[in-house]
Amino acid sequence: MSMHRVGREITVLGDCLEVPGIGFLPVNAFVLHAEEPVVVDTGLGLPDRDFLTAVASALDPADVRWIWLTHPDRDHTGGLFALLEAAPQARVVTTFLGAGIMSTERPLPMDRIHLVNPGQSLDVGDRRLAAFRPPLFDNPATVGDCFGGPMPSAELAVGGDAGAVDPEQLRAAQFLWASVDSPWIHTADADKYLATVRPLREMDPELVLCTHLPPATGLTARLIETVSAAPGLDPFVGPDQQALEQMLAGSSPPEGAGRNQGRNPSDNRRRRRRRPPHRPLRRPGPALRLLDRHRPEHGCHPPGRPERGALGRQRKSPPSTSPSACSPNPKASPASP
Repeated sequence: MSMHRVGREITVLGDCLEVPGIGFLPVNAFVLHAEEPVVVDTGLGLPDRDFLTAVASALDPADVRWIWLTHPDRDHTGGLFALLEAAPQARVVTTFLGAGIMSTERPLPMDRIHLVNPGQSLDVGDRRLAAFRPPLFDNPATVGDCFGGPMPSAELAVGGDAGAVDPEQLRAAQFLWASVDSPWIHTADADKYLATVRPLREMDPELVLCTHLPPATGLTARLIETVSAAPGLDPFVGPDQQALEQMLAGSSPPEGAGRNQGRNPSDNRRRRRRRPPHRPLRRPGPALRLLDRHRPEHGCHPPGRPERGALGRQRKSPPSTSPSACSPNPKASPASP
């Protein structure tokens, strides 16, 4: 994981996960250095990740008072229980449904939960944090986190600036993520959906911090414009078993095995008018790349560790003298709260 500050009050704990054929998905967590310190999301639960050590590089885990989960998916709760043990005064901020979901994996003490619903807020001493239901979501317990998109490289995924990404690439990444992560969006009533975007537009934040997007400063209008166009997307269709077998064999997957790889919705509408209902798209998208296309020099695994390829096969990564973009940064110095 990487660590960097955004202003004086926020530490970004950056990580990423390589999705074969798609790109590098940012998986961020945040430390808010409030009067009552808050950790937002708790990262991945993979064996080679140590979220507690990452938190300790920003502040003493024992000082954490609140663990705010944007939603209880596994890429947001990986370090939750380790942090609860290290932070005896911390309480988990989630919804009633979110608490129930997490309790199916491991008992979650009810006296260490603080329930909030969208529209409510939490007092953390020197400010109040508002919970809201974003326009796009993949979990009914969501109380934050809206934007996201896979990046073309690990360096961009864990970087500190979404503005460093080419604008068209960023737009395409958002479209792709919307169609993958919120598959209901193509069936949504456009007017009702846009009504859910309006409150976000009215917030007009200067800084946008999301789990699955690099920090975005001064890009709010552009991000909201892209999200507003999401109902026009074609649904994402991933490779099927035939495509998987061809990928593993090293041959090109069949045409049309994946669809809607971040295309502009207006282009999708034109394609729908021109082709029969079951005719595959003429050009395969990036989801059709080989599942084996892992590049150790850009991967999200610590240097020198065995890299896990398609279907769990192990292969050795070449030794490296510098840390991977998604592995712990030995040069990172602890930040003062």
